[in-house]
Amino acid sequence: MKKFDFSVSGNKYNVEVKDFEDSIATVSVNGTVYEVEVHQEKKAVSKTPKLVRKPVARKPGEGAVPQKATGAGAVKAPLPGNIFQLNVAVGDSVSKGDVLLVMEAMKMENNVLAEKDGVVKEIKVGLGDAVLQNDILIEFE
Repeated sequence: MKKFDFSVSGNKYNVEVKDFEDSIATVSVNGTVYEVEVHQEKKAVSKTPKLVRKPVARKPGEGAVPQKATGAGAVKAPLPGNIFQLNVAVGDSVSKGDVLLVMEAMKMENNVLAEKDGVVKEIKVGLGDAVLQNDILIEFE
């Protein structure tokens, strides 16, 4: 593996490291083979960089404000995506399990169903709109 020349108290030594496994090294010193234990501090080496975030000072009232439904109920977006198709209009009566709209999310079309019976009070989105998770899509009376 590696060869070294050492001088100790005026004596020269030719050292060849033959094998190194865990903390045991097999070395040849002037032709004589020895197994030696290497004492060293083990360093934790991480190849993954560490992300350090600085705290952000926020003013009162700043940040995400949760949306609240004004009617008897609301349908929220189950995940972020785009509105692909609307199947209801304001004033329509819907039953539990009816398909209200179709969302495109993660390259898939997802049916958004009515969770309970009701009448559509307001549609908060249009075709092609991008929505985030938990955005209110449709309100019911």
